[in-house]
Parts: sequence; C-alpha cells; structure tokens
Amino acid sequence: MKLGALVGGAAEVAGPETRLGDVARAMVERGIDAVAVVDRSGLIGIFTGHDLLRAAAEEVDLESQTVARWMTSAPDVFGPDVPVVEAAQWLLETGYRHMPVMDRDELLGIVGVRDLLWALAQD
Repeated sequence: MKLGALVGGAAEVAGPETRLGDVARAMVERGIDAVAVVDRSGLIGIFTGHDLLRAAAEEVDLESQTVARWMTSAPDVFGPDVPVVEAAQWLLETGYRHMPVMDRDELLGIVGVRDLLWALAQD
C-alpha cells in the first residue's frame, strides 16, 4: 500500500499568524492532531497536538501566541507513491508522528501514526 491511499480529503490548514487558541479549537472540533501551516509560498510547517502541549507546558497565552512560534518549520514531506512500510520506518527512526503528503507543490494531506498502523494491519 502507498501513502496516497491513506490521504482522505484535504488537510486542515492554518496560516503562520493563526493564534494557538484558534488552532486548538479547530483541532478539537475536527478530531485531528495535526495542521499544515501554509503561506503564499506553500507548506512552511506542521503544527501538532504535541506542539500545543509544549506551549501549554510553558503556560503561554494561547490567544496571543501564533503557530509560527511553535510549529515544526520546513517539515520533511513524502510523495503519494511512498510505500507505507517505508513511511512507518521513517516515523520510527525520527520519532515524528505525522508526515505531510505532497504531490509536487500540492498538499494532499497529513498521514499520522494511526493511519499507518491501520494500513499495516490491513496487509
């Protein structure tokens, strides 16, 4: 199975100036744990639940801080033809839990550990 098969619909996106509180509420409403951070040039980062926890642990004001400060900048991206096993190996090696999937300059979605476990269990 390839990563492209796991991408279901558009990824949730936010601009770098989006307040942490707004992103947190959107993540809860949509039941997601990662948001792609984009600007006019395209994907510039990824913001995850782990990033939100780091901000909360530092007791920052979620209504004044932006995702630009807390996101992972210039994340590694993967194409839709990457095998699921290879993607899972990368996550294990890096400790990351999410990976943006892109086809050239188009963001197809974000695949997480749970998605990969589901795919591996199907084989």
